Amino acid sequence: MPDCAVAVSSRLPNVGTTIFTVMSRMAAEAGAINLSQGFPDFNAEPVLFERVSHWMREGYNQYPPMAGVTVLREAIAAKVANLYGTAYDPETEVTVVAGATQGLFTAVTALVHPGDEVIVFEPVYDAYAPAIELQGARVVRLALHSPDYRPDWAAVAAAITPRTRMIMINSPHNPTGSVWSAEDMSRLAELVRGTDIVIVSDEVYEHIVFDGRQHESCARHPALAERSVIVSGFGKTYHITGWKIGYVVAPAALMAEFRKVHQFNVFTVNTPMQYALADYMADASRHLGLAAFYQAKRDRFRAALADSRFELLPCSGTYFQLARYRAIRDESDTAFVEWLTRDKKVAAIPVSAFSAAAEDEGVVRFCFAKHDDTLDAACERLVAL
Repeated sequence: MPDCAVAVSSRLPNVGTTIFTVMSRMAAEAGAINLSQGFPDFNAEPVLFERVSHWMREGYNQYPPMAGVTVLREAIAAKVANLYGTAYDPETEVTVVAGATQGLFTAVTALVHPGDEVIVFEPVYDAYAPAIELQGARVVRLALHSPDYRPDWAAVAAAITPRTRMIMINSPHNPTGSVWSAEDMSRLAELVRGTDIVIVSDEVYEHIVFDGRQHESCARHPALAERSVIVSGFGKTYHITGWKIGYVVAPAALMAEFRKVHQFNVFTVNTPMQYALADYMADASRHLGLAAFYQAKRDRFRAALADSRFELLPCSGTYFQLARYRAIRDESDTAFVEWLTRDKKVAAIPVSAFSAAAEDEGVVRFCFAKHDDTLDAACERLVAL
């Protein structure tokens, strides 16, 4: 391989390989049970694959419309209206994207300008800050703290300045499993009322909310819906994270700007899979039953670790469980997960990886979106620590 003959000036000089890639590679090398990266180790229903094959055989293999096939956009709009009470026009206010990460990046690229400020809550999904920095904007980081990781609304109010262009929120929250309440959404609406602040709401875990709680989508709150770009997807809902298909809903004026960027950084998304997903969405039980499915796994995982030396933190949503480990080893969370993966053969994610300040509260994240026998085997090793 030739040496590079040009000088490289990185636009993301402080960004390395994502922690998810690092830990999954380490897990594979160590032969560890991988509870680190957030994907299931089980398949979707065969009928979904059959529908993809059907549309391929029917010849739906060329470019679809830039915004997504009409039947899928209509199905998305109907689902959002049924769940949250806000009607989005499938023609002008719904766009199918190549996964939620692309949707988030496109929203930031389309709506944030150099010199703007964007508020995020840490621990924060690692795709947010690079998207902001690439636009020449400033990331304003507000800390969420264990055990409940609730937003401090006084701190949010203090962080808003005339340069604040966007606030990025995520509920149910990765990595902490916290879920915002209706009161949280009302407080947010109060703070942005009368401003030009855009909300980007990452709602990919919208159907994984436990213990009878209700997901408070921005679409459920009219004062937020009118200024929000809502990003969700099919990967977490239908156990197909590798398909990388999601969707965005937003008022027409915001969506028009979103599509200006979308058409050039992706243009469009896999055609037969879009038709298949539209077919599959017709049975609402497939997403409405997801909370009970994952709550059973959460409860199984927590019960199995009840006699361990881990301190299990609250988990109100997502398929992630946080655990404090300092009763086992007094070291950094990065050192702990490396030891856990290589020596004890269970891989996890250090929560400090989700914070630029690398705040280390001695907490790691486990993914319980796994077969029951996978969880049982992992818990047997964890209880023995």
